[in-house]
Amino acid sequence: MLFPTTIVGSFPQPDWLIDRKKLAGRFPPRVRAQELWRVPGPLLKEAQDDATLLAIRAQERAGLDVITDGEVRRESYSNRFATALDGIDADHPAIITARNGQQTPVPRVVGKVRRTRPVEVDDLRFLRSHTDRTIKITLPGPFTMSQQASNEFYGDEAELAMDLAVAVGEEVRDLFEAGADIVQLDEPWLQSRSDKAREFALPAIDRALAGAAGTTALHTCFGYAHVVHDRPDGYPFLAELAGCAADILAIEAAQSKLDPRVLEPIAGKTVVVGVLDLDDDAAVETPDEVARRIEAALTVIPEERLQVGPDCGMKYLSRDVAFGKLRALVDGARLAAGS
Repeated sequence: MLFPTTIVGSFPQPDWLIDRKKLAGRFPPRVRAQELWRVPGPLLKEAQDDATLLAIRAQERAGLDVITDGEVRRESYSNRFATALDGIDADHPAIITARNGQQTPVPRVVGKVRRTRPVEVDDLRFLRSHTDRTIKITLPGPFTMSQQASNEFYGDEAELAMDLAVAVGEEVRDLFEAGADIVQLDEPWLQSRSDKAREFALPAIDRALAGAAGTTALHTCFGYAHVVHDRPDGYPFLAELAGCAADILAIEAAQSKLDPRVLEPIAGKTVVVGVLDLDDDAAVETPDEVARRIEAALTVIPEERLQVGPDCGMKYLSRDVAFGKLRALVDGARLAAGS
């Protein structure tokens, strides 16, 4: 169909699995946050598998074309991968000022960063074994990880980002070998630290995606709607992505009521446009509202290159609201396609 539908990556975790009040009450963790899980350690993997299966089935029932694992096994989009790397000390964190000005514990980089084992390959295989639809899995991007850590080893952040890119690239290769259709890098910090991004983000992103054996995507945003309520009316780092190695760019547009003309520099890419506003955790769009947002994006993005999804941060919604929004997404995409 026209306008394939997908989520950014996350889907709400059940209350029986994770303490959602604690999750919502703190900045997304950069170090491990085992205290968020309600299920004791010996049973946690089985519980996460069960919850992942629920997330897969919810996406299928809603009618999505591209399915993820809902990032159900993660405390945040980035910490599961970042803290699994050699050279990272997550047990003795440093404190940095996060993008919203909050003081946040982060891992310390204390040695050369290396990936010593696959991190998300088993997650991908579980997803592949439980759906026959197109599947996508997400990884934190190398630039964003370089900004979510205290660099105590490398001479500069650019060098750190390139070693992170090597680690990400190794994971990307293994994910495609394990059956991924799409691998997406999440790079929200391109927007909050756009000056640094211009210095060294693109070489790191391209290194991470070099030689990828399948379709690659890059997601960028202004942070979770639950955390960052005020959105600017444009992206400080967007046009630069037109030439990056990713096949697909995924951006949020609904919450900020983004002027479609902002998308013109990236109109040569396939673009996933966010058409679900997640700032209101109770409101569900109508299919007509979704269709109007799609039609606005079509004034810039050719229909054969437009895909649609929510803005960033679906994990903070209730499961009922998230499902309702996804049904509206699918129905709105069909309306816009004239079917």
